[in-house]
Amino acid sequence: MCEMPGGVMSGLRDPFDLDQVGHDLLAHALTLCGREEFTGELRVAGAPGGTLHLRNGLVVGAQSPGAPGPEALLLRSGRVSGEEWAALVRESGGARWPAAGLIARGYAGAAQLRVVCVMALHDAVFAVLAGRVHGCERVAETEPFATVAVGEASNRLLQEGVRRLTALAALPHPVHPDRERPHPVPGMDAGPLTALHRELLSHADGRSTARDLAFRTGRGVYTVTVEMARMLGEGLLECAASPTPIPVRPLPGGQGVRQRDPSPPATPPLGPGTLPRRKPGGFFRLRNGAPK
Repeated sequence: MCEMPGGVMSGLRDPFDLDQVGHDLLAHALTLCGREEFTGELRVAGAPGGTLHLRNGLVVGAQSPGAPGPEALLLRSGRVSGEEWAALVRESGGARWPAAGLIARGYAGAAQLRVVCVMALHDAVFAVLAGRVHGCERVAETEPFATVAVGEASNRLLQEGVRRLTALAALPHPVHPDRERPHPVPGMDAGPLTALHRELLSHADGRSTARDLAFRTGRGVYTVTVEMARMLGEGLLECAASPTPIPVRPLPGGQGVRQRDPSPPATPPLGPGTLPRRKPGGFFRLRNGAPK
């Protein structure tokens, strides 16, 4: 959690109070998937939520709005351009993950793709656990969307996600992937910086979270969140102070706000005696000439 100048906290709740109910809900759903050797999607409703892809009970892919997927990591890294990616998708008949084409064109090696896909898989599970889980729904499929050839056991993925949350919470200045929005400290003496530090300093603007910076730089959200927390501790980043509340003072004389005077009653409608009367035959007299 960011600490403001003068020791004032950011006002947010503890960013790593694990959603135990949601964690147990997800763990139970994944345990059933493993026991039944389920193949298909496990859709996790929540904030940010996500989708886990399983084959025979093992997790072979995961996606979450809270973490960049392997496609985003490759595109942001500069290994492949957007036009090249679109061409690969067309050549593969619309495949969501054209791994064979990436290797054949020399954009990435098989080992590199495995590392990127495994990192994205763990990153997505971490993002789901760092948020809130509201429910899980299974959707059976014959061929799930797989980014890793060899699936991982669900209990191992959950244990790794909890371990990452625990490691973040142990840092002196822990931050949440989708809450704190730090900016560089004005006039800081940065000294020697790593490439990641330089990237984060150039993109941190006081409006972007760790998740935003992960998508912008093509890095894993866990990696960016850890580095952001360390940079807060090193005095490279800081969080903006909460706005000072405007004091409310009573009016002079101790009087509060006076009630508005009731509006005057509406003007009564005209009485029946004031309405115009129609003379019998007047219409025909007007048509046939001047009134008599």
